[in-house]
Amino acid sequence: MRVLVVGGGGREHALAWTIAASPLVERLWCAPGNPGIAAEAECAPVAAEDVDGLAGLAGRERMDLVVVGPEAPLAAGLADRLRQDGIPVFGPDRAAARLESSKAFMKDLARRAGIPTAGFAVFDDADAALAHIRGRGAPAVVKADGLAAGKGVTVAATVEEAEAAVRAAMIERAFGEAGAKVVIEDCLAGEEVSAFALADGERVLMLETAQDYKRAGEGDTGPNTGGMGSHSPAPPVTPELAARIENEIFLPAVRQMAADGTPYRGVLFAGLMIEDGEPKLLEFNVRFGDPETQALMLRLRSDLLPALMAAAEGNLAHVDLRWSEESSVCVVMANRGYPGQYERGGEIAGLNRLPDGVTVFHAGTAAGESGRVLAAGGRVLGVCAAGATRGEARALAYRGVDAIDWPGAFCRRDIAQTGA
Repeated sequence: MRVLVVGGGGREHALAWTIAASPLVERLWCAPGNPGIAAEAECAPVAAEDVDGLAGLAGRERMDLVVVGPEAPLAAGLADRLRQDGIPVFGPDRAAARLESSKAFMKDLARRAGIPTAGFAVFDDADAALAHIRGRGAPAVVKADGLAAGKGVTVAATVEEAEAAVRAAMIERAFGEAGAKVVIEDCLAGEEVSAFALADGERVLMLETAQDYKRAGEGDTGPNTGGMGSHSPAPPVTPELAARIENEIFLPAVRQMAADGTPYRGVLFAGLMIEDGEPKLLEFNVRFGDPETQALMLRLRSDLLPALMAAAEGNLAHVDLRWSEESSVCVVMANRGYPGQYERGGEIAGLNRLPDGVTVFHAGTAAGESGRVLAAGGRVLGVCAAGATRGEARALAYRGVDAIDWPGAFCRRDIAQTGA
């Protein structure tokens, strides 16, 4: 097979690394890729949001499958364009991608499908949103309706914090047009879990679970980020609870999407809150999680490619995946200052001197002169390891962190120390 992975972050590196191991792959491309992905695939200089450019590349190179990593090209209609051109694609079309590109759409679908979720109200007027907050009180969760790179959610402990979040989104437009509408939700208690399933328009195939760490600082302090680390599996999810998540969260969503005339094909990522063994939906995402994917791929023992193709073609009925019983941990190394302002261009050394068993996925790197690797983004590396226990995996991952020579980096030192 000739396969294209779209994207250039840590999630896409983990997917490319996994797909490259398939005996079915003849050639593998990634667009735009990064220096780490270049070891697994041919990197094409086409931006992940360039729908025309990606469709042209897929057509010229006669791709058998396009695997879309980020949410933005899906929301822009990349899957629609590829299917129109007769190219198989793993990822939902634009209408189905509204499960992530509009929080209001997702909450309405959950209500209609009978999926347990927090109570909510939707506002496109700032004064009405502020009045609602003053009337309902705190705590409250304020979410920008549109795509905000994982940073449009505020869990407000006070009315003042909730009001500030509404003003930032709707008046100051901190997230651009994504914040023109907001969803204000009840604040759920419990332990947060990331669950994943492949969907083929009718059926779902549950994958393993993970937990991620969103705050920049240890002890879950500081600002929200795209994710500072992860581990898999998620301890709260027993086999019995996994079956409930499949039957009460994923299947109702996929069936409702099909009934609405917008069948969902791709991966469905459910952010869940688990309290007293009861799962409630926080949000759906229409792509693999980052950095959860990095931890998940370390535990996968089956060939992923046939499962992706089956989902794309609507044929998951006879597909199964095997997973290691081991635990895995991913520690994100970020540029100091992230998620605020940070300097780019710092050199990263030591990547060729990692302890055995450590895998590093590149997220925000660039190629420098003479083969040097430079820090070019906020989240830059995902340092990953697996072990018989979560403690063993954690210890090995941090040995990998300590082997990397990059003075401008920071990371959390409590990843996988406790439940997320």
